[in-house]
Amino acid sequence: MRVILRTLALAGLLASMLPLQACAEAEPQTGATPAAAAAHPPGAAIASAHGLSTDAGMEIIAKGGNAFDAAVAVSSTLSVVEPISSGIGGGGFFLVHDARSGRDVFIDARETAPAAATPEAFLDANGELDRDRSVNGPWSAGIPGLPAALVHLAETYGQLPLSESLAPAIRVAREGFPIYERLASGYERRREVMERYRGSREVFLADGDPPQEGEIFRQPDLARTLELLAEKGHDGFYRGDVADKLLAAVAEEGGQWQAAELAGYQVKERAPIQFDYRGWKVTTAPPPSSGGVAMAQILQVLEGWDLDKLDAVHRTHVIAEAMRRAYRDRTLYLGDPDFVKMPIARLTSLDYAAGLRAGIHPEKATPSDLLPGQLAPLEDEETTHFSIIDAQGNRVSATQTVNLLYGSGMVAPGTGVLLNNEMDDFALRPGTPNAFGVMGYDANAPEPGKRMLSSMTPSFIESDGQVAVLGAPGGSRIITQVLLGILAYDAGLGPQQVAALPRIHHQWMPDTIAAEPGALDEATVRGLEAMGHTVSAGERQWGNLQTVSWDKRANTLSGGTDPRNPVGKVGIRDAAGEVP
Repeated sequence: MRVILRTLALAGLLASMLPLQACAEAEPQTGATPAAAAAHPPGAAIASAHGLSTDAGMEIIAKGGNAFDAAVAVSSTLSVVEPISSGIGGGGFFLVHDARSGRDVFIDARETAPAAATPEAFLDANGELDRDRSVNGPWSAGIPGLPAALVHLAETYGQLPLSESLAPAIRVAREGFPIYERLASGYERRREVMERYRGSREVFLADGDPPQEGEIFRQPDLARTLELLAEKGHDGFYRGDVADKLLAAVAEEGGQWQAAELAGYQVKERAPIQFDYRGWKVTTAPPPSSGGVAMAQILQVLEGWDLDKLDAVHRTHVIAEAMRRAYRDRTLYLGDPDFVKMPIARLTSLDYAAGLRAGIHPEKATPSDLLPGQLAPLEDEETTHFSIIDAQGNRVSATQTVNLLYGSGMVAPGTGVLLNNEMDDFALRPGTPNAFGVMGYDANAPEPGKRMLSSMTPSFIESDGQVAVLGAPGGSRIITQVLLGILAYDAGLGPQQVAALPRIHHQWMPDTIAAEPGALDEATVRGLEAMGHTVSAGERQWGNLQTVSWDKRANTLSGGTDPRNPVGKVGIRDAAGEVP
């Protein structure tokens, strides 16, 4: 229990933070205990943000599916039960490890910009950014990528037909599920926007009033859309009846999509970012995610200190300073690799990390305005993540989103598809803040078919004795959540403890260390302020980290689901059945 416990002042808090149910769900699955590391996991483990999605994945594992089939089931079911966070009208990233070949592959299903969505299209009569158009309705929506990812996973890596892996999501969409508090309260926050659109009213006001906690929420149109995807694959969404309805809905509300843009959408397979940290092999997200590059920079900067020997103030100081520099570089250099040339090898090199480290004063904060540059657009907080390991050793770390709460707020009538509002993640007007108070420049300006920059950071870490899969939602704070999770695993914590830890964050601009309740004690805050840091202690909690782990020496599986989200669940299964 070394670095992370002292860094976040948690030694006395940890036990009280873990809900009994969450701890029970995270108990390791027991297997044989060989002297050497096991070659394969003893079963399968899934952690996701909703119990029904975890159950869907376990159902597919029980039917002979592998981690990739289970990922289709979990992802599509999350799309049904978490419209506030993700859906087939959005996109995502899937980091996969194929045990048979030993390959690690990053599947990029990020949304793309329609040709009509030029920067000029988002300006008002005075030349200022039209905030309503950038976050609400059809102009805010990119071409969805998630349906293509589900098809690609099933056809390229799965063992079961797509129709079988989508069956749980179709069933939940048709039969319904109980509305939970976050779904109902999120609707109230977005109600004015959502009720502008005919398709949204038909879905969310089907019983005559807004969603209420405990009511059964049914989505028959979405069930039919998923059935067409199951039956026809890519063409079931991007061509034919669903595509026609999407195009008509966008046009009805004044937007401009082209049939060829839908039909032509394809996922991209990319090489992940990989580097070593203190005996761990870290595999993580490349651009158009900014997460992997930032993660490599931060961890490689921190390797220059023996964090165990630093007091809480100085440990937090150097971690915040490493975060500050990585987020600055995120802004200056990163974008869609198909459109922007980026010095990835240099940014992730040990020599570059040494240079960044040399600029950190051991006793003083570096004001962010002394690290000049421009600001970058950030991911939303209403994203979702799931993690999977199966008995063959396959792994999936997946993060998916529709951007803001309920995305654009607009459901295409007759489809059940809630469109994303990812266009706001582009730099729509250089130097103008987006919905999260941050801004971007040319590297992340929209172009036809271009993918907007993201913070989603699905990751694997592997040592001689352990493999862990982890990721989180949380906007720009995704990267630092995963970073702290890696530090926690390195400190010897179990997955449920990793998921529960209080969090700190610094993103260059604003020039502030943000901290959850319990993350920094008063003495540490005072010490950081004396160094020149601005500390926002006791902020509301953020994120929803989901993680699973395989202890290769004990040959056991365990998982952790974030207690900030009461509907998450860990599922573990061996030959004898599911273990709580």
